[in-house]
Amino acid sequence: MDYIKNNNNIEVIKDDIIVASISFEEINDDTYNISHTYVDESLRGQGIASKLVEMAVEEINKRGKKVVASCSYAKKWLEKRSDRK
Repeated sequence: MDYIKNNNNIEVIKDDIIVASISFEEINDDTYNISHTYVDESLRGQGIASKLVEMAVEEINKRGKKVVASCSYAKKWLEKRSDRK
């Protein structure tokens, strides 16, 4: 599986098919919102969603911005790791 970073999303590609993804968008000058996380049913429970959120947070932090989440999975992930915001 390949993790592909685009402007404001990260996709997981397997056999030329997107099997997981995360989307984040800039909501103001200093904050990004993680709005959507998707993992195909066949891959759930393997930590892929967690890795996607971690990668998104790292990318947003690299841009010098804060992170919020409207995606329920990302929101829970951030609450468990409050030091990662």
